[in-house]
Amino acid sequence: MTFPLPLKSRLPSAVRSLILQKKPNLRNMSSMARGLQPASVVALPRSLAPAFEKFCQVNSGPLPLLGQSEPGKWTLPALGAVPGTSLGDPMFWKYEFGTCTGSLTSLEESSGQLKDMMAFLLGSSFSLEGAWEKGGLPRRDSAGHGHKEVPCATIAGFCCPLVVTVRPVPKDKLEQLVQACCSVGELLGIKDLSKPDHGEPVVCQPGHVPVFWPSQLTSLEAVSACKMPLAFTSAPACTVMTDLKGTAAPARCLTPEGMPEVHHISQDPLHCSMASASVAQRVRELEMIIAIDPGSRGLGHLLRPGKLLRAFLSPSHTRSVLRTTGFPTHLNHESPEETDGPPGAAALAAFLQAWEKGVSMVVDQRALNLYKKLVDEAVQRVDFEPSSVGKKETKTEGSFAQTQEGMSQPGTWLSIRTLCPHPGRFDHLVAIERTGGAADGDYYNARKRNIKHLVDPIDGLFLAVQKSSGISTTGVSNWGGYALACALYILNSCEVDRRYLRKAVGPFRAPGEQNWTQALPSITKEEKMLGILVQHGVRSGVSGTLGMEVDGLPFHGTHAQMIQKLVDVTMAQG
Repeated sequence: MTFPLPLKSRLPSAVRSLILQKKPNLRNMSSMARGLQPASVVALPRSLAPAFEKFCQVNSGPLPLLGQSEPGKWTLPALGAVPGTSLGDPMFWKYEFGTCTGSLTSLEESSGQLKDMMAFLLGSSFSLEGAWEKGGLPRRDSAGHGHKEVPCATIAGFCCPLVVTVRPVPKDKLEQLVQACCSVGELLGIKDLSKPDHGEPVVCQPGHVPVFWPSQLTSLEAVSACKMPLAFTSAPACTVMTDLKGTAAPARCLTPEGMPEVHHISQDPLHCSMASASVAQRVRELEMIIAIDPGSRGLGHLLRPGKLLRAFLSPSHTRSVLRTTGFPTHLNHESPEETDGPPGAAALAAFLQAWEKGVSMVVDQRALNLYKKLVDEAVQRVDFEPSSVGKKETKTEGSFAQTQEGMSQPGTWLSIRTLCPHPGRFDHLVAIERTGGAADGDYYNARKRNIKHLVDPIDGLFLAVQKSSGISTTGVSNWGGYALACALYILNSCEVDRRYLRKAVGPFRAPGEQNWTQALPSITKEEKMLGILVQHGVRSGVSGTLGMEVDGLPFHGTHAQMIQKLVDVTMAQG
């Protein structure tokens, strides 16, 4: 059977001839069809065709629509060519009201029922075989192992999970494979490989990572869930061959804007993320800027090249972020706080809130009233939304530190004990210029003075969540807070990352760039923020000066120049 379309989706004549003759060499279709694109078939009532077409368009990752027939224009008698499948095996499944009621080797016997139906050609995971070889890997097992943990976007009566197949890949081949697959392959995270919904479990050997592709079984799930009176589908692992060239990467994937890079975020659980090469390069430029040491403070050894990439990718996967800052260093002043840290924490919070992430902040109990005043004035004077820096607080017994949260969530007291039983509350922790404990259990400032009496052990939260699956952590400088906000802005323009985050299901939503631009750091906003700190007696960390200075460096000149450089890189055309 062929499809009379204006698309290049007709069966090649030589293949069609062999099908009609039912020659046994169809078993070696994979070698004969090299360069051709396999496709699976879904045939359903004409009345449901518009909804199914939209369903495929919205969920283009698992259901890549190659073409569709016109009603009533079927060419019989045969359709099908399957690598490694004998001609006597079932080629199609018949569904009645969502239940598979039989299998067919040909649709010829159902020609009468097909007259009021339409057929759709969908891309098949077999089309990834060429990319697999291009990535330097042997052809994968076509049997597949199905997992269903991600829902597709619902359209009309079509609602089903995304089904994916998995194969372990050597970690050092992962990026090469992703770049070879480009837009036709998606990587997903599955919680438990030992419990597949279809097939046998896959064992991932040391040095390998599990890689997932959308499965043909997704279309079967969609047909079953819709419970239409009658439908036909290709049987699992059965495909037709089209003369579409299937494995070549689109031209845009060969540019820095489209070429994906894979970045390892965490090991337990194993978590990788993706961004385009051009976006990664711009974030590296941000990292180089904040690595500058204008005060010659000997900070070079603290730089960890590439860490900013990991740090900015982690929050993009999160729902709620917990921040902390505060380094009490001035023992002889009423407020021991320093100006290095709070501005970067506020700048990061503003952007996370614009990105609709939950944002909270935990500070020392001693400094709670000070931070409440800083928050109130920042909301009034620095163009921060109230929920971006925190306004509400409530109290529970037996804790040590106050959390100030967004208006969408009530604040609570947090401690290691209260956080760890509920790891899902926050999935990323960020420390910005925050003091941490020494090996002897005490806390020290830069002058080697013990400040333990001024510090709550908030660093214990970071140590505790290292044992909590799914919670990541980041530690950055004050400038690093600015850089993270800028990096997240850049990431929001990355088509590769947006597709990765939505797992190729659901409609594409254009980013609300205007809101993001307003949430970026600026010289004017940061000058106001620093002015508020000074008005409340917060001093420069190095000099102790009560003025427009951070860490001994003047705002006008050094810090203003730094902020402008970060913003210039951020706003540059990628």
